[in-house]
Amino acid sequence: MIIKVILLIVFFATMIGVGIYSRKYAVNVSGFVLGGRSVGPWLTAFAYGTSYFSAVVFVGYAGQFGYKYGLSATWIGIGNAVIGSLLAWLILGKRTRVMTKHIHAATMPDYFGKRYDSNTLKIAASVIAFVFLIPYTASVYNGLSRLFEMAFDVPYTVCVIVMAALTCVYVILGGYMATAINDLIQGIIMIFGIIAVIVAVLNGQGGFMNAIFQLSELESDIPVTLGQKGAFASFFGPDPINLLGVVVLTSLGTWGLPQMIHKFYAIKDEKSVKAGTIISTIFAIIISGGCYFLGGFGRLFDSPQIYNADGGIVYDAIIPAMLQNLPDILIGVIIMLVLSASMSTLSSLVLTSSSTLTLDVIKGHIIKNMDDKKQLLVMRSFLVIFVVLSVILAINPPTFIAQLMGISWGALAGAFLAPFLYGLYWKRVTKAAVWASFACGVGITVSNIFLKYIASPINAGAIAMIAGLIVVPVVSLITPRPQKEKVEKIFACYNQKELD
Repeated sequence: MIIKVILLIVFFATMIGVGIYSRKYAVNVSGFVLGGRSVGPWLTAFAYGTSYFSAVVFVGYAGQFGYKYGLSATWIGIGNAVIGSLLAWLILGKRTRVMTKHIHAATMPDYFGKRYDSNTLKIAASVIAFVFLIPYTASVYNGLSRLFEMAFDVPYTVCVIVMAALTCVYVILGGYMATAINDLIQGIIMIFGIIAVIVAVLNGQGGFMNAIFQLSELESDIPVTLGQKGAFASFFGPDPINLLGVVVLTSLGTWGLPQMIHKFYAIKDEKSVKAGTIISTIFAIIISGGCYFLGGFGRLFDSPQIYNADGGIVYDAIIPAMLQNLPDILIGVIIMLVLSASMSTLSSLVLTSSSTLTLDVIKGHIIKNMDDKKQLLVMRSFLVIFVVLSVILAINPPTFIAQLMGISWGALAGAFLAPFLYGLYWKRVTKAAVWASFACGVGITVSNIFLKYIASPINAGAIAMIAGLIVVPVVSLITPRPQKEKVEKIFACYNQKELD
């Protein structure tokens, strides 16, 4: 316990220290929100990766999908690395940085407002982002509860409040630069942590080959496999169709999430984009691939704690059950790993939500004249409000808390992905098409919560994203063209040879 407490104290002190150090970068709005658009490849790549993977992935998704699909869940990690990192950087990175700098957009809603010449679109996007980032944040808190109770016997409520307060402090102090530097530190902890955990867990099962053998002996309880043995150790697993839905949501979804795309706004130059692409992809292979690979062995750890009173599986309890018999020092490392994953995601979420609400809704609409000082004050105030709301939701979670990440990702990416992506490449996209995408993404995700016409919220989110990619070009082609002069002026930014 002493070792675990010392590790926590050092960890928290480092985070706060970075916040204090980064105050010099957060003296104006550009510095607070974008780090002055001068962030290098290592900081940006780690900021992207650590915002991507949180306790929800390590505890919730790795446990749930590893249990359902066995070793084939590793495909989710591969998809996250190839689609969610590599292709996202190649397709979105450079063009996002160039266009957002050219039109002076600091947030994703700001991009929609300026790219499509519509203040109403900007406000609508801000509301969607703020509303659906809150449940996402609550799901991150929720992912920590069982691990902390296992390691420290500390009440969940205390964990949530302490973590929220510490994240809030360093983001308020140093803004984007504080989150980026801390993300680098937290990312390094995550890399060493996940490798150590995989080695320890497999050794506990008699080594890699023995663990594979045990997994191959299990009979599948998924109807499509007709109860055959070996499904959980097979290439595509017992349920490849639903596995594909998870890969699409968790990989393609990042292309439309405000807190992820925001990283491209802040990157320094073209050289940084190229280097960041490689770093981010390798990071995703290790972290996401490692998490889902580990989760694939979940069925070998059959203990009473993974079942509820009705005999159903408590997916969030699977990873803690795998880890509970590890040495104390390793459990301390795991706590650091999960804290790092969660706090990096939280800092990104709270900064995105507060800056979006301040710059896109309050400034110029509710408060007409806001200088830098006033904008920073309002942003920091909303940052606190956002954290408080997410804490309240996390402490008193609704029944679908375990699905909150899927719901949030589905609504945000379903609404934003298509108009953002097409808007970077295609001059023909119209305002009506953007509205249609917003309605489609939010409509499918929210209506499915109540009507449940798509069994899995994960698949609903994936369908919402694919629907947006179809709806935007169709609506654009049947509605009046945007003004040619305005669009040409925006796309003139791509005529330059290099980013500056």
